[in-house]
Amino acid sequence: MTDDAQRFTTMYDECRRRVWAYVVGQAGRQVADEVVSETFAIAWRKFDDVPEPALPWLLVVARNVMRDNIRAEIRRESLAAEMRAWTEEDPAEQVAERLTVLAAMTSLADEDRELLILVAWDGLSPRDAAKVVGCSHATFRVRLHRARKRLVQAMKTAPAAHRPARVRNLSEEWS
Repeated sequence: MTDDAQRFTTMYDECRRRVWAYVVGQAGRQVADEVVSETFAIAWRKFDDVPEPALPWLLVVARNVMRDNIRAEIRRESLAAEMRAWTEEDPAEQVAERLTVLAAMTSLADEDRELLILVAWDGLSPRDAAKVVGCSHATFRVRLHRARKRLVQAMKTAPAAHRPARVRNLSEEWS
């Protein structure tokens, strides 16, 4: 056995239980074995960088592995939720909604359209959008409220058969 392999084995034997206990305390038994395995795999790959004593360094690595696992799980859950939303929504409803909103938007004055687009489609906060149009935040909020009311009114004038349920509910949402 090489010197590095012997030193690593010694470090593993001395620290494994304490790293495992740390992970159990932070994340539970379900993930402890996996996190400890990944921690020591990283330690082996970076063995020349492992300081003495190794335990604090190993705990930092274990902590980072747990954080990476949490981030990966959040990404997986987000993707799964997005996929469920895509499959649960009726495409015809989406098309009808989009057409209704677009038709209503074309009937609005340019100023109203600009306010709505800055906030809803460009994703600006009302404070930032106020800077774009050159008015105070309070003035912008009033103008935006009025523009939303005019948009809801324009959508209500669309024939009922062409008005999706989500569009019908906007007046309640924006009131």
